[in-house]
Amino acid sequence: MARKNYEVAVIGGGIVGCSVAYYLAESGLETVLIEKNDIASGTSSRCDGNVTIVDKDPGFDSKMSLVSQELLNDLTNTLNIPFEFREHGSILVCDNDDEMQAAVDWVKTQSDSGLKFNVLDQKDIRNESPFFAHDIPGGLECETDSLINPYLFCYSLIEKAEKDFGLQVRDQAPVTNVKKVDDGFIVETPGETFHAKKVVNAAGVWAPFIGEMLGVEIPIIPRKGHIIVGSRQEPVMMRNVMEFGYLMNKFGRERIADERTAEHGVALVLEPTESQNFLLGSSRQFVGYDSSIDIQVVQTIARRALRFFPKMDDFKIIRSYAGFRPFTEDHLPIVSEVEELPGFYIAAGHEGDGISLATVTGKLIEDIIHERSETIIPTEPLHFNRFKKTTV
Repeated sequence: MARKNYEVAVIGGGIVGCSVAYYLAESGLETVLIEKNDIASGTSSRCDGNVTIVDKDPGFDSKMSLVSQELLNDLTNTLNIPFEFREHGSILVCDNDDEMQAAVDWVKTQSDSGLKFNVLDQKDIRNESPFFAHDIPGGLECETDSLINPYLFCYSLIEKAEKDFGLQVRDQAPVTNVKKVDDGFIVETPGETFHAKKVVNAAGVWAPFIGEMLGVEIPIIPRKGHIIVGSRQEPVMMRNVMEFGYLMNKFGRERIADERTAEHGVALVLEPTESQNFLLGSSRQFVGYDSSIDIQVVQTIARRALRFFPKMDDFKIIRSYAGFRPFTEDHLPIVSEVEELPGFYIAAGHEGDGISLATVTGKLIEDIIHERSETIIPTEPLHFNRFKKTTV
């Protein structure tokens, strides 16, 4: 079997892996992207398309998301294939007065950091959509948030990188083994064997399995989420909306919710699509790698949506799907080299923020591999060493 030689092999063809491969190839490195199925066939095709700051913790998390948004904005003028980019901003709505007070505090903190956040009162919410429930006290908005089609974005990155920067792509190529050798790594697949000086593990929820091949324990576990694809004759919203309780679910904070909503980790997310349908979520559950649809969770999501949009009770469910979010205990991704294994890098663990943080992750990995003294964002908060679980 012939062995192909590259400077970098990127494992994982989701939105993070595609972004990493794009920026590495653009920087002049001979790069191959290896995906076990089709490009964007895993988590990146089983999620929504929110590129948001509105749901990020104030501080490093929010600022990292802003940089990613700026990079994405640049790519809208660079990539050849349109990916349904819509820069409409997004809003968070509150269920009760306690959440409203928390939202006011949230806006102040984010605004003090220089981000474009605004408080929305009850009248503002009604102006957003006549379908909102009358008792919603208000919410907040982030002006810079946007929406994309993650599937199209992946293919747009790949098309540009292949055509202009010489990126090589191998799909339908599951990695069966990765071995460290004196001059880099050997990556084995059923059809080909690759030699690379460096390897980037961008396999999302499957990153731990790649790590095991090299004796590296990666603390990422799958967090399952359901999405409903719905439609109705008259659009409900023109931009993305979440409920403030989404933040509570995401960060494991105390929240007022009924037992069933809390059990399934459900909080309203409604995303209008370019085709005039909408995506409705979301749920968060730790159930291993079981991707089957749970009809009770789907019902809970639909019921939660009606709390905020009672007049949309005539909407039709087209289909439902579930995907896995790569969860880390501190809710930040791992984007760094594994110091005990030079040349092996991790770009995974984004949970539900892979769409929002894909571009900044790709650019940061480029900076790290080129050993630049100044990186696009600080590296320390995302370093693998914060977990100290390597067994090399």
